[in-house]
Amino acid sequence: MRVRPGRPTEAAQLTALALRSKAHWGYDKAFMAACRDELTVLPGDTAGGRTLVAEEDGHILGFTTLSGEPPEGVLAMMFVEPGAMGRGVGRLLFEQTMTRAGRLGFEALTIDADPHAEPFYAARGAVRIGATPSGSIPGRELPLLRIALDAPS
Repeated sequence: MRVRPGRPTEAAQLTALALRSKAHWGYDKAFMAACRDELTVLPGDTAGGRTLVAEEDGHILGFTTLSGEPPEGVLAMMFVEPGAMGRGVGRLLFEQTMTRAGRLGFEALTIDADPHAEPFYAARGAVRIGATPSGSIPGRELPLLRIALDAPS
């Protein structure tokens, strides 16, 4: 498995992966339809090394996206192919994304986490600092997490 920058030509493929990954948690069709825009990756989202992709044997297993400007940014997306969950894809992507964020000058990142993902981020040092409204579902709140980055080496 290797991690590399995402490509603009992969935007539709990454969007489809994000939707499969989100649906893995049992959300119904109406919920998923409401999330579609928020889970859409645009070709420009891959610019400047802000999208990382984990792949194995030419198959994309997961990806992350960073947004914002240093010193404080956002881990905007992090999704793993459901069939690859539990294989260390998320851990590897998270570690590589934190390293990349540090090199880009970020000192900390916030994460609007799906409630199912909060334990994953907490195990890696993210701390809950509040809640944030869902960008897709009126009245739904998401855990708002923050993680401080180590200084780049």
